[in-house]
Amino acid sequence: MLKGFTRKFKPLEILTQEQVEEIHRATLDVLWQTGVTFHHAKALKLFEKNGCKVDYEEKRVHFPPGLVEECLRKAPSSFRFKARDLKNDLIYGGNTVYFMNMPGMQTVDLDTWEPRVPTRKENYDGVTVLDALDNCHFMDAYSPYFGFEGVPEVMKMLESDAAKIRNSTKVQGTGYGNDCEVFCIQMSQAVGADLVGRCLAAPPLTYYADAIEAAFRYIEAGFPMQLCAGGIMGATYPATIAGAVVIGNAECIAGIVLTQLVKPGHGNTVSSFTLPLNMRTGAPDFGQIGISLFHVVFNQMWRRYGIPIYGNADTPSSSKAIDFQCGYERGINLTINALCGANSMLVLGGLHGELTHHPIQAILDDDIVGMVGRFLEGVTVSDETIALDLIEQVGPIPGQYLNTAHTREWWKREQFVPKVADLLTYPEWMQTGKKNCLDYAKERMEEILATHKVSMPLTPSQEEDIERILSEARKYYRDKGLISDAEWAVYMRSLESPNYPYG
Repeated sequence: MLKGFTRKFKPLEILTQEQVEEIHRATLDVLWQTGVTFHHAKALKLFEKNGCKVDYEEKRVHFPPGLVEECLRKAPSSFRFKARDLKNDLIYGGNTVYFMNMPGMQTVDLDTWEPRVPTRKENYDGVTVLDALDNCHFMDAYSPYFGFEGVPEVMKMLESDAAKIRNSTKVQGTGYGNDCEVFCIQMSQAVGADLVGRCLAAPPLTYYADAIEAAFRYIEAGFPMQLCAGGIMGATYPATIAGAVVIGNAECIAGIVLTQLVKPGHGNTVSSFTLPLNMRTGAPDFGQIGISLFHVVFNQMWRRYGIPIYGNADTPSSSKAIDFQCGYERGINLTINALCGANSMLVLGGLHGELTHHPIQAILDDDIVGMVGRFLEGVTVSDETIALDLIEQVGPIPGQYLNTAHTREWWKREQFVPKVADLLTYPEWMQTGKKNCLDYAKERMEEILATHKVSMPLTPSQEEDIERILSEARKYYRDKGLISDAEWAVYMRSLESPNYPYG
């Protein structure tokens, strides 16, 4: 089982207990008075059967406070995610913190910083790098890219999931759309692993049919499920942080009520991909400190409910390059979210929003996560660490601690040593080519791609199952007319490559 990091001190809180309860009461009011729209007949009938007031014409569900409280109590505070390799299983909840990759639609050119569609090989290499990184504990949906060259839109998520299954044994997440979750579930079941299912609210206060149908399927498969809210403050959410938290709470709770009515005790985790609106451009304002303020409050509320928190929008940057802005925006927001109670966070590899990803950034992020994780582990205070006997033994000058057994034993425990930072003295730096962290990260990527092997390759029968499921999906979408003749021709040529499926 992957250990992750353990937060060994009380999480950061900025609300008083009275304010927490005020937001909770407001959330219950929204759920009962305003309600949430569900575009799914089966869900509407289930809610009505369990005491909700349902307006079938508007598809609006009004949730009684008692039912809400009951379903929140039924949702577990921790559960296990099963990986393909048992050593990568996760116990999700409590004070344990895991870090995962931030996906992107495209890769980016490191010379021009312009985005472009990745190749199949770049996608598979990206998975290999994430699998090799110590502090990438599991892989989010759409990882590392939303697709790659030659793949029709309806097959992108499936091809991405297949790449992760083939090149990694870590826990993996996925999404939904056009029934692709049916095939994603089959692939995970074929290799004996859980899949982190996803059900996203559409802001404000709406769930569409594809999200709810996917939820039913993930619950039936027995896979823990992520409920995700996410609006734009000032556009699809109120501009105020408190108002945005109320709507985000209501959207997630509505999904939890559905889950617990279908299967009491089923594992849920919650997240909110909520951003402020840039009032100058009309675009989401990635990297702003208001995102951290939102998550401190959101996380404090969900610790009250006792449900694990799947952090989301903290680390995407507004910068388009791996630069100072990218570093401070992701570093500050990641640290704050780690301190305020999230159980996992998206970070490794993402650049601008969810638009770009690069393995070089993932390697740099691995060091950032290591630093944050070391801080979360806190300070050990014991007779051995206080070291009174040693202090007495060494005494004042000319005493020193470098050659003591205590230093040899403890320095690696107390210090975090990054893998790709420039830590040289000035003379050493000038004599060895004046390398910076980007240079070291590029060297590490080359080393990983040359040497890293997945810990548990697929068996021949598992590989046959994955390829069979992909073939069935291709036929399914081709028969439905969702892959055009032109797309199909390009796709088939890519599958005939001698390097398929890895290049």
